Amino acid sequence: MSDLTVQPQRKIIHIDMDCFYAAVEMRDNPEYRDIPLAIGGKVDRRSVLSTCNYLARRFGVRSAMPSYKAKQLCPELVIIPGRMQVYVDISKQIRAIFERYTDLIEPLSLDEAFLDVSECKLFQGSATYIAQDICRTIFEELQLTASAGVASVKFLAKIASDENKPNGICVIPPDKISAFVKTLPLKKIPGVGKVAQQKLADKGLYYCADVQQYPQSKLLKEFGKLGGALLDFSQGIDRREVQPFRERKSLAVEHTFSYDISGEIQCTEKLIPLFEELTKRLQKILDEKMVVKMGVKIKFSDFSIKNTERQSTELSITSFKVLLHHLLHKSPVKPIRLMGISVGLAPRKEQQKAVQLNLLE
Repeated sequence: MSDLTVQPQRKIIHIDMDCFYAAVEMRDNPEYRDIPLAIGGKVDRRSVLSTCNYLARRFGVRSAMPSYKAKQLCPELVIIPGRMQVYVDISKQIRAIFERYTDLIEPLSLDEAFLDVSECKLFQGSATYIAQDICRTIFEELQLTASAGVASVKFLAKIASDENKPNGICVIPPDKISAFVKTLPLKKIPGVGKVAQQKLADKGLYYCADVQQYPQSKLLKEFGKLGGALLDFSQGIDRREVQPFRERKSLAVEHTFSYDISGEIQCTEKLIPLFEELTKRLQKILDEKMVVKMGVKIKFSDFSIKNTERQSTELSITSFKVLLHHLLHKSPVKPIRLMGISVGLAPRKEQQKAVQLNLLE
């Protein structure tokens, strides 16, 4: 593994808006400002929350939590539908503010982005002061708060932005990286989900310091690509640059049903409108992209998830039916609350541009 000192010294800021959707609603509607508030669907077992304010979080309410469970934790919780176009428009305003400081902006979602300010001359090039000024500007112009993380590598900047939320900033200077990562829990590293956490814990790996002491060959053998990433991250190394233009590599559509379904006949019926929506969205990008992989996903009533995929350049409803058949027959028999389909995408070579995929098969 490369030593940190050989990496180009960069100044990276991760900006993360504080409970973005809920904050917009509290800004625009004074009656929401001092109550537990969440954005989501009707209070039933079908809908989940997209976000909630910090007052609601004190009761244990979290994003992606079922609405009915959130109301059990906080009976006073007010759940309102979102206004997506409003959030999109405000996100564009935030992006315009970022562009005053740098052109190297990598959006991760409507409410967060990486900024490389290595070449920014404002504040004598101080990334800390630049981050503070960005947050100040967002608040003065939009009356919304943001938190910021500052570091020389991306993953640490993202972790840092969560350290002092809400409306806070955390800076990890290059000379403090080694000490910071030693006590860093692996669960805080982006990409280390609950399943990976459990597998790591089974091997006695909880902190970056544990990875530093673990035999490298053993880690790579047991965890593959993730193991290689953790070897770097545990040393504070992240070679990824801020990417202003993120290439689309996949496209997915899914639907949560108003009632649980079961059986292959019902699932196949629900597959048809999903396929129609997918092909409609694909029409806009098939001039530049080609399908290379197909997948089907199922979420059961107990929220467990099963999925399957295969390499394929032939996009057809028949191919998705075959994948669905295999997935259902290797899965436990349980009611199904959600189904989704997806495709993997790759750049279309010049000689392939004249070949159109049969979307109507």
